Amino acid sequence: MTTRLARTIGRGAATTTAALAVAAAAVLVPAGVASAAPATPAGDPAPSACRPANQQATIHPAPGSAGHRHYTVVLSAAPGTSPCLLSGSPSDLVFSLNGSPRASEVAVPYGDQTRAVEFGPGEPVQFDVQVRSSAGPARANELEFSLHGPGGDVPGGFLARGPIGVDAGIQVGPVTER
Repeated sequence: MTTRLARTIGRGAATTTAALAVAAAAVLVPAGVASAAPATPAGDPAPSACRPANQQATIHPAPGSAGHRHYTVVLSAAPGTSPCLLSGSPSDLVFSLNGSPRASEVAVPYGDQTRAVEFGPGEPVQFDVQVRSSAGPARANELEFSLHGPGGDVPGGFLARGPIGVDAGIQVGPVTER
């Protein structure tokens, strides 16, 4: 027998064995017994807007108040995602300039930490960052943070981009509707 003929016979035997195994499995599974569902069945809900990959956050300078600079961080959900609930002030704020961390104090939350807001496509949310006014805050253009929902922390780290000055006395407000 030539090598080519042996390979052809081997492939034919493997194909026949696989077909028999599938047929035997179909006979052995009685009617009404559940079988594995496809990986993504039709009608599955859309991915959550609260996943870091499914949102975009930008930092915008806002009008200041007595003794503070204000910045608004706006979160927008990707189209086709499902809404989720957020509450309280973001935490674990880390400021950086082009990826180089800026020294800052732990941000102090203020405002109602219990009110939940819906976040999803067409329903952007925002939060306020206040930085005590000074002669020369450190420049930053990135803000990493953690979000929270009524049931606890939202998994993953979030990133906002835009100009922001960093100095002592940072306060962060709760997530609100935009």
